[in-house]
Amino acid sequence: MKFHKSLTLKTWEQKNLAKQMANIGMEVERAIAWKKKGNQEYSKLAFYRCLELLDLTIADKKNRIRLIELVKLREVLVDYFIYDNLYNFSEESWSKYFYPFLYAARKDT
Repeated sequence: MKFHKSLTLKTWEQKNLAKQMANIGMEVERAIAWKKKGNQEYSKLAFYRCLELLDLTIADKKNRIRLIELVKLREVLVDYFIYDNLYNFSEESWSKYFYPFLYAARKDT
């Protein structure tokens, strides 16, 4: 299922990695926020949007040098939202992970 209707790999590739990761991080934040509010459906949708963006980031050829980290990130996100959180991530862990990308993306504009 495609969640970002007008988004294509071609348009996603035009963003630098910091902007891609910042967008992914925002969807993670939304998923966490909806989960805290008790709305599992909206949380799940935000998580799926996050995965869609992450998959586009993984497919972006300029990010091949970071492929291992990106695939591991996907694994840890799925573990956190779907499975048993074996990596023991927390809301704070996700904020700390994605904040530098948000900062870099804002600084770049």
